Amino acid sequence: MTLNQVMSELKKRGTAQNVKIYKRHGAGDNLFGVSFAHLGELKKKIKIDHELGVQLWETGNSDAQSLATMIIDPAQLKPAQADKWIAGISYYLLSDLLSAVIARAPFARATMDKWMQSKKEFVRACGYNILGGLLRDGVDISDADCEKYLKTIEKEIHSSPNRARHSMNGALMGIGIYRSQLTQKALAAAGRIGKVKVDHGETGCKTPDAVPYIQKALGRNK
Repeated sequence: MTLNQVMSELKKRGTAQNVKIYKRHGAGDNLFGVSFAHLGELKKKIKIDHELGVQLWETGNSDAQSLATMIIDPAQLKPAQADKWIAGISYYLLSDLLSAVIARAPFARATMDKWMQSKKEFVRACGYNILGGLLRDGVDISDADCEKYLKTIEKEIHSSPNRARHSMNGALMGIGIYRSQLTQKALAAAGRIGKVKVDHGETGCKTPDAVPYIQKALGRNK
């Protein structure tokens, strides 16, 4: 499919109700309101098309950018391109989706470490989302590095930007769940951190308390 064909399909499948919902979650004005079910259908039709994915992202349309993350080839993505894209994000969902792409890119670890140090909300959030994704996927991250991340999270989470706090909390839970030898240290850190306050806007979303979340997850995994 060409860029024009895909954009036409997206416009056709968008709804006013979805536009309202996505805007409540922080999406800007450049969107059609396409459901993820319809995005999934287009993904199956297009499959992997890196060039088209790049073109979709560059439109600035939220629906097109969401679809782009589904058809881009992480192996072809360049660090400079990823830096450019994350710098233009102001919507947490796109940050989450992009982090999943970066987590499968050859430069995932280097980009993760750089972005986690950023003071910009969605750059920092994406960095910690990448960490959570790597932990979930079983990528080899040393215990020593994970302990460093725990210490940084404990020290900086409450002073970090809004959505970054949510992502840092998620990374802490990932360490507790996927690194069994560090579970107790993660629980201890979570206990000292206490409640992580995140403004989710006019939505029903919540940031989970790490201690019960880790304990429940490990209970399910037994």
